[in-house]
Amino acid sequence: MSARDDLAPGAASRAAIEREARWCAPNYRPVDVVLERGAGEWLWDVEGRRYLDFMSAYSAVSHGHSHPRLVAVLREQAGRLAIASRAYRSATLGPFLEALVTRTGLEMALPANGGVESVESAVKAARRWGYQVKGIAQDQANIVVARGNFHGRTTTVVSFSSEDDYRRDFGPLTPGFRFFDFGDTDSLAAAIDDNTCAVLIEPIQGEAGVRLPPEGFLRAARRLCDERRVLLLLDEIQSGLGRTGRWFAFEHEGIRPDGIVLGKALGGGLLPVSAFVSTREVLGLLKPGSHGSTFGGNALAAAVGLEALRVLDEEGLVERSARLGAHLLARLHELQDGLGRDAIRVVRGRGLWAGVELDPAVADARAVVEEMARRGVLSKETHETTIRFAPPLVIAEDALDQGIDVFAASLAAVIR
Repeated sequence: MSARDDLAPGAASRAAIEREARWCAPNYRPVDVVLERGAGEWLWDVEGRRYLDFMSAYSAVSHGHSHPRLVAVLREQAGRLAIASRAYRSATLGPFLEALVTRTGLEMALPANGGVESVESAVKAARRWGYQVKGIAQDQANIVVARGNFHGRTTTVVSFSSEDDYRRDFGPLTPGFRFFDFGDTDSLAAAIDDNTCAVLIEPIQGEAGVRLPPEGFLRAARRLCDERRVLLLLDEIQSGLGRTGRWFAFEHEGIRPDGIVLGKALGGGLLPVSAFVSTREVLGLLKPGSHGSTFGGNALAAAVGLEALRVLDEEGLVERSARLGAHLLARLHELQDGLGRDAIRVVRGRGLWAGVELDPAVADARAVVEEMARRGVLSKETHETTIRFAPPLVIAEDALDQGIDVFAASLAAVIR
């Protein structure tokens, strides 16, 4: 598939790009595609050009853009009641959280908005458990985190990032975190001490390039946490809700964590909806006044979140992710074999989620992403060397193949 003849941004795109650059803080480096409409796995820009979405807004659009069932629920609920705050009860929150908690196999949930808000909730709840249940001395609790993690961008959360770009000039940083090497059981064991209240990890590190730990690592982490009386908390904001071919990534190893952070796809691609799901022993420690969120758990978000869970289940999207994900990874490995490791160093992934790590001496990942956009497929690089693929779970198999073909042609076009 060749690059488009109309690859240059049109007048409408140029005007939108200039206006956004004038008024928006420059904390992103977006690909210069100005999107206006979406349906399923497809997006259209302001000039009417169509693109295949291979990113799903970092898994937030797992259901596809503007899923009809979700849009219908959004409209119906918005016309009835959107938000009244948690100062009162709503008819939608209970059913939503019941469905969510039941699906995870845990006991209680704390709703919030964007995913990082639920990461912060998990940190607070774990610390309170450490003091009130484990008996850690006040202000001495620590949480063990993995190097290479990405859990969000608040001041506390960047405090336990190992990426200097995420931390520089944002200090003083929040103390109380200890690091281990992702996937290394011995490193994890050494990081846990008597004041550790929780281990917080991503089952698969998304922002780091879709990095999977060795087989058995999560089972080993579960055993360590049980032996040392430490909570095992999993950030499944990107990996959860079908992305890896299971409802949750931890299910691949047959364990159950003490808490899960969920978000992105929980809002059905329409709203920011997240939750920290845990046990009564942990979340039951939160009392009125100890934590809150004006928009968290609002009636509109709860209605959409419940329908998002139902669509995943009733339309078989989790199983679809497993089937099409195997096809995606097989094709990427074939491409690696064809081009050789001089171009593609590593292919990693699970389900409809893959990271392709390029040799920067051979091909620039950003250049590949921009060439893909010119050819009608939208993806995104991370850490300058890895291209991520996370199409909507509703994607048609022929569209998936089209996207892979465009990636192959784009890579060939920019190889040095």
